[in-house]
Amino acid sequence: MAALSGVRWLTRALVAAPNPGAWRNLGTSAVAHAASRSQAEDMRVEGAFPVTMLPGDGVGPELMHAVKEVFKAASVPVEFQEHHLSEVQNMASEEKLEQVLSSMKENKVAIIGKIHTPMEYKGELASYDMRLRRKLDLFANVVHVKSLPGYKTRHNNLDLVIIREQTEGEYSSLEHESARGVIECLKIVTRTKSQRIAKFAFDYATKKGRGKVTAVHKANIMKLGDGLFLQCCEEVAELYPKIKFETMIIDNCCMQLVQNPYQFDVLVMPNLYGNIIDNLAAGLVGGAGVVPGESYSAEYAVFETGARHPFAQAVGRNIANPTAMLLSASNMLRHLNLEYHSNMIADAVKKVIKVGKVRTRDMGGYSTTTDFIKSVIGHLHPHGG
Repeated sequence: MAALSGVRWLTRALVAAPNPGAWRNLGTSAVAHAASRSQAEDMRVEGAFPVTMLPGDGVGPELMHAVKEVFKAASVPVEFQEHHLSEVQNMASEEKLEQVLSSMKENKVAIIGKIHTPMEYKGELASYDMRLRRKLDLFANVVHVKSLPGYKTRHNNLDLVIIREQTEGEYSSLEHESARGVIECLKIVTRTKSQRIAKFAFDYATKKGRGKVTAVHKANIMKLGDGLFLQCCEEVAELYPKIKFETMIIDNCCMQLVQNPYQFDVLVMPNLYGNIIDNLAAGLVGGAGVVPGESYSAEYAVFETGARHPFAQAVGRNIANPTAMLLSASNMLRHLNLEYHSNMIADAVKKVIKVGKVRTRDMGGYSTTTDFIKSVIGHLHPHGG
């Protein structure tokens, strides 16, 4: 399919751009705009984009239902190929994992719910969630933390981006009992992957017109591990003289985010710190229900909620907030060059929140998930973009 191959080329070019200005050139050139228009036209003729859908656990299936309902109402040219992978619902096996991987490799784009990771050790240290990310090399997790107009929180008008390396670090699943009662848990840091995530962060800042990148670390204690990560960030920063570069120790970063989050623009960090900061930052603008996220490899793009929270206690109660998943779905459509539908859905979600009549419980209201979906559908309208 000509349109899809064009999207895949653009994704690979963005992630693996060989020079600092490559993203900016791609994003602003007349060629890219023309390609985008022709691809959108091709799709209207050729049919729908195939997208892999993994509902996941907790309220994931309910959130995916919201996406499907809104896409249907907006006549979005996307065809979902749904797969179920869950360690807690006895729907996880090597065969199912291979089916999911096969679908994602073919479609290149996926939307997923949180796949819950059980705490019990059953002979395999790496969760299916982690194995999926490793096998697709989804090395960059991007969470855009932005205040929603009309929804007041302690800090308003926030706009910052957290970029996290998510294939190594503390989540390398390398643990063993070296002596009775003594566990060694290995943290892996490599130059190749540290440089890659640093370059991704600076390329992202360049493409999005952002002025500062902050590398978050604990090199004062982990002098070799985090020291290498920090060194790689410093080396890459020298290639981008127009972008201000700062470093900050992780514990101080947590305090600064709560006290004065406005000082941050783009933050880049290793795996564990990113996992924690994603959730902390989501809390600044309303919680896990409102912040979208995405993960990238050189070939694949996966869209998900920014704070990975299964919200298991809400299952079946019709109280989950679909905002984060709908905004992630909107970002997915922009990635597919379906700007018109992307803007239509994002505008409708933001309008519902701005009007303030329909609020789920996490936002201080009493509306159900169904109420929210109906309200979003009611605000859908042809978008001129």
